Amino acid sequence: MIDFFDPTLRNVALGSGVLGVIAGALGCFAVLRRQSLLGDALAHAALPGVCLAFLFGTHMGLDPKQPLLLLGGALVTAWIGTMLVLAMTRTTRIKEDAALGIVLSVFFGAGIVLLTLLQKGGATNQAGLDRFLFGQAASLLPRDIATMAILGGAVLLTLFFYFKDFQVLVFDSAYARSLGLPVRRLEILLTSLIVVAVVVGLQTVGVVLMAALIVAPAAAARQWTDRLGVMVLLASGFGALSGVAGATISATKRRLPTGPTIVLAVSALVLISLLFAPRRGIVWAAFRRVRTRRRVRLENLLKDLWRLGELDSRFDALRAITDLMAVRSALPATMRHARNAGLVAVEGTGIRLTKAGLVRAAAIVRNHRIWELYLSRRLDLADDHLHRDAEEMEHALDSEVMEAIDRALGRPTTDPHGRPIPRGVPA
Repeated sequence: MIDFFDPTLRNVALGSGVLGVIAGALGCFAVLRRQSLLGDALAHAALPGVCLAFLFGTHMGLDPKQPLLLLGGALVTAWIGTMLVLAMTRTTRIKEDAALGIVLSVFFGAGIVLLTLLQKGGATNQAGLDRFLFGQAASLLPRDIATMAILGGAVLLTLFFYFKDFQVLVFDSAYARSLGLPVRRLEILLTSLIVVAVVVGLQTVGVVLMAALIVAPAAAARQWTDRLGVMVLLASGFGALSGVAGATISATKRRLPTGPTIVLAVSALVLISLLFAPRRGIVWAAFRRVRTRRRVRLENLLKDLWRLGELDSRFDALRAITDLMAVRSALPATMRHARNAGLVAVEGTGIRLTKAGLVRAAAIVRNHRIWELYLSRRLDLADDHLHRDAEEMEHALDSEVMEAIDRALGRPTTDPHGRPIPRGVPA
């Protein structure tokens, strides 16, 4: 039984939701810039900063577990790691993925060494630093959430003011440079915002899992839209939803870690998006392929009936199904589909075009022959290749495109083989 009035659950859910909004918004830019590994590298680069900040606080007589102190140390080393990646990619032949791998391994190795030395050094307060490895959302306090909200608010406000510049930078940095935008400074600013987002999430999901929270909400949102603004809003919503859901689910079982549960929740959103997003979802794509194949078979059936009609100028005459099968193997299911759509009439062992079928068949044959003529005149394609290519394109080009091609060709009356191009249903 979940106690929604439990202050611990409230703190964890609120902190996880704030983190999801920040990580989702900034993750969009990392994903679109093909820097999905950036969040992973920066999260690992932040670990030595946490340890160094702990040592600094202990040496200066401060509270070494002060969240701002630890996050400040993480921010410094993560930002240094970012600058190293940018420097290596600009001044050496090292590619970005290799630079990210170098920074990730070196900084994470340094962090593990420092963490081990602290644990073996007898310091009384070092226990708990390892929560930055895997996260410990249950330890979030109101002051931690306040810190996350302040840093997150600053990040989102900066993102809002520079959104148009970031948008141009993400999609075409060369164009951004031609507009006079300070591309290098914008890259550093955007990467620095991602650094802040990563640092904010360390205590909640930890170094190991932070990359998932940067990438997954953005990847899920990308399946639903082509607009950056909508993508950022969706990713923020997905991040917040997965954060709150993960925190709530983890509260149902004792010792169920919150960070991994959040990552599983956002992974479920990614899976749902990959399967069911209207334009890119696997399920809908499969449905569209089936529907397209069904339409192509139907249009080929109508086209074949039209061609049989050209032999004796009796376009609506009853044709034996065996004659039709000799032209192309027509499936019984395709005939039933055409009959149910009112395009053909089946009478015994014969089949003929209806008035609606004649109109549709004339348009299909027209598209085919106009496209053959276009390939012959404009692309100088060999005659023996015309039919095959036109057979594919006649089903893909819409009426507006075909009208434009027809107009550009001067509204021809015959195709390259001398066959008439239909301009309507024969009288």
